[in-house]
Amino acid sequence: MEAKVVEFDLGRVEAILGAEDRAGAEEYLRELPTSERARLLSRMDGDSREHLIGLLDAEFAADLIQGLGETQSIEILESVDADLAAKVVDHVPSDEQADLLSGCDEEVAEKILAAMSPEEAVDARELMRYEWDTAGGMMITEYLAYRETATVREVAEDMRSNRDKYANFDIQYVYVTGENQRLLGVLRLRDLVLARQDDTVVSLMIQNPISVEVTAGLHDLYHFFMEHHFLGLPVVDLNGALIGVLQRSDVEESMSEEATENYLKVSGLQGNEELRSMPLMTRSRRRLSWLSINIVLNVIAASVIAVNQDVLEKVIALAVFLPIISDMSGCSGNQAVGVSVRELTLGLVKPKEVRRVFLKELGVGLVNGFVLGLLVAVAGTIWQNGWFGLVVGTALMLNTIVAVLIGGLVPLILKGFKMDPALASGPILTTITDMCGFFFVLFFAGTLLERLV
Repeated sequence: MEAKVVEFDLGRVEAILGAEDRAGAEEYLRELPTSERARLLSRMDGDSREHLIGLLDAEFAADLIQGLGETQSIEILESVDADLAAKVVDHVPSDEQADLLSGCDEEVAEKILAAMSPEEAVDARELMRYEWDTAGGMMITEYLAYRETATVREVAEDMRSNRDKYANFDIQYVYVTGENQRLLGVLRLRDLVLARQDDTVVSLMIQNPISVEVTAGLHDLYHFFMEHHFLGLPVVDLNGALIGVLQRSDVEESMSEEATENYLKVSGLQGNEELRSMPLMTRSRRRLSWLSINIVLNVIAASVIAVNQDVLEKVIALAVFLPIISDMSGCSGNQAVGVSVRELTLGLVKPKEVRRVFLKELGVGLVNGFVLGLLVAVAGTIWQNGWFGLVVGTALMLNTIVAVLIGGLVPLILKGFKMDPALASGPILTTITDMCGFFFVLFFAGTLLERLV
């Protein structure tokens, strides 16, 4: 029996808003799958969306926001009143607060910060100082830490008296600090529960715990968590003072976000991810910034055909195979780009390792170029004759080798020059492979012209 597909009903939502039915709004939204909540909010106009968010309890609205993509969450926060946005952001974990506010327009972010509770605003401003792909940008500031002189009884009393506040903390460990908040040790909750009331936390803690500096990068942190089965790590500043906790799940999520961002860049979508609920001109401008550059590059590539158009006019069948050779070589090159960008992202290859990547890709290019060239040569022979097959097959083989070499090396070279390899590799690869492909085909055809006509 197939599960029933639940879809949002905009008419029902409008009726709920008209009746100012808070309980009904929360009940209905809880019935919807996360994907339908996101789709519903993207279909509502700004006034209705603000009305709905304002009708909900702030904590539930924060849960709703957290279930959406970051771009859509930012879009919603920018569209509602600053006081309402502040109430919602107040209930979001500290690391996500910083991400959302950093993504908002600067003027909007300042209005939201001004409307937030002073304590939350201070923490958010502090976290916004750090880059998103560092330990400081991913850490949370909701954690429990006690001075070395504290007893088990004092810790337990603090937990009981602040149970409502701590209920929303994701507590795995309790941290022990000394003078100037310097991290001294980590205390497991199990040891705390089983200890005598008069024991001091310093007598129970694990000394010299592993910690990470606030400036540690995403890729190094990802590799660390892959090698160790920790759920979280304390984050310290340059003086060894405890300032936050980094969770394994946040590092994995950031790696996934970076992979998505790289994919969008390779596809020519710059900045944050695009949603169709965004203004028309914003979406158009983002796409045109990529497409207009590609027009120029494609004109350059097409100039190779213009120079050799006399050959093309005499062997018109070449026009059928030119796009095949260009497209197949481009696909091969994009595979190499993907591998290089991925390895750079994971830290598996350094920009200086050009020779290693060259040799690795050369092997793949020779094998794949030979196979693809042979297949096209057979097709060309059937289509025209053996000489024609030789021309298109050899052109594809050579262009495939060029494509995988360019695709493998360009990201490294761009990275070495502090440029974004995911964004710039595609146009460079396309232009070079098109130019080389057209040149190989038309040069070989011109050389063997008497045998082709």
